[in-house]
Amino acid sequence: MNKIFEVPLYAYDRSPDQDAPAPVRHKVAVIGAGPVGLAAAIDLAQQGIEVVVLDDNDKVSFGSRAICFAKRPLEILDRLGCGQPMVDKGVQWNLGKVFFDDRQVYDFNLLPEEGHARPAFINLQQYYFEEYMVNRVRELQEQGAPIEIRGRNKVEAIGTHPDHVKLEVETPEGSYTLEADWLIACDGAGSPTRRMLGKDFVGRVFEDNFLIADVIMDADFPTERWFWFDPPFNKGQSALLHKQPDGVWRIDLQLGWDIDKEREKRPENVIPRLKAMLGEEVQFELEWVSIYTFQCRRMEQFRHGRVIFAGDAAHQVSPFGARGANSGLQDTDNLIWKLKLVMEGKAPESLLDSYDMERVHGADENILNSSRSTDFITPKSEMSRILRDAVLDLSEHHEFARPLVNSGRLSVPCTYDGSPLNSADALDGPARTRPGSPCPDAPLGDEFLLPKLADKFTLLTIDADAPDLIEEDGVEVTRLALSIKDDATLALKERYLGDNDSGVYLIRPDQHVAARRPSFDEPQIRAAIRRATGKE
Repeated sequence: MNKIFEVPLYAYDRSPDQDAPAPVRHKVAVIGAGPVGLAAAIDLAQQGIEVVVLDDNDKVSFGSRAICFAKRPLEILDRLGCGQPMVDKGVQWNLGKVFFDDRQVYDFNLLPEEGHARPAFINLQQYYFEEYMVNRVRELQEQGAPIEIRGRNKVEAIGTHPDHVKLEVETPEGSYTLEADWLIACDGAGSPTRRMLGKDFVGRVFEDNFLIADVIMDADFPTERWFWFDPPFNKGQSALLHKQPDGVWRIDLQLGWDIDKEREKRPENVIPRLKAMLGEEVQFELEWVSIYTFQCRRMEQFRHGRVIFAGDAAHQVSPFGARGANSGLQDTDNLIWKLKLVMEGKAPESLLDSYDMERVHGADENILNSSRSTDFITPKSEMSRILRDAVLDLSEHHEFARPLVNSGRLSVPCTYDGSPLNSADALDGPARTRPGSPCPDAPLGDEFLLPKLADKFTLLTIDADAPDLIEEDGVEVTRLALSIKDDATLALKERYLGDNDSGVYLIRPDQHVAARRPSFDEPQIRAAIRRATGKE
């Protein structure tokens, strides 16, 4: 059994703050050293912003927990300097299969086109994910970056003020007080920060439960996502199978609503269910067992003055579609560049309201898709079940029915349609790269596009002239000049130009399109920069 989650990675160490005569003021404090909190902290440190991470634990998460990490978050992790070890360790997959009873009714490919550096998904236990992120923190510390993780530092009280936040922190050696200009709460679904501020979720709790079992076994199932509706081994319910590294397999079994959760987690009850699925002859060992209840909820607002919520602390979805941790990483990707500009005085504080607007939009999109998946997977009436089963039967032989099958609409990056940061579209180009969209990757010889966009404003010109550098009210925009003459695969043309001969894109630090034009027009681009930084 893997014991990595028992090793303290950021053991308690007394901080100088605990002996200071007055509370020490930090630039940013992050509560929670899970994937989302660590992503926020790494991003801040890479931008040269001092950050301290406070966590009531001192080690990675117990059990694999989140395991499916999608292409867009992997691209974000590349920018944070920790994507490659995760891809190297993770199990890569693009293909999913859907079964009804004991029949495969169809399969699907989540990344059918070529020309992307990253796969549609990897499966990787959360404890590895967090370990690699902590390793990245250590690398940054060795390089002199202003980042610190404090284990066994539990935030017990929060005081909010117009220009800072005050935190009361409990440690094994007593309590102390610190202050921060800004606080990012990434302390999970049960967020103590949310409770201390008197905030709550709005949304739905579905009347159903799933058993999660991480099983160590030597099995010959392919590296695919398998989902069963009404399988013989779990009649009237559903099931899910994923492969993870180290011979670990994730199995999800729907149990229904009226259950004794503690009883269902006992090995003597879990093992017979797994044997019914895998066969009596299969030898396996339980690594981790849990039960989750479907929830699709969010805070009404993610920003409350100088306290900003991200990840599960801000929103929850049922796990079908792998939208939890993936959306949390997109939260921090959206937030940190805006916070940096505000802290540097290069953007008004109101720019942070666009974080709230854009990521609430993303949460609502995830909740809508997750709710629809849950309703399809767990029909609440006999008529709903009859209709669902008819769709599944039809999907085996009729392609038109397959889009109606919903075993979890898998995570895709959010497009911020209607964002106040978008400029009007002046290029009749591909829909996938309209303003608000995340930039799709494209091959550039032996390299790829997205790493060249880095974490700053970029003016991407494709067969168009423009200055190499534009500065607008303190914000620098550097040019990336490309040509379809060097585009052997034509992916760049197909994804960014369509039928046009040239194009100019203003791309935000989070690699979302802010504006696009057929050619460079300086007044229009400068206006687009002001708009993208909340000044218009």
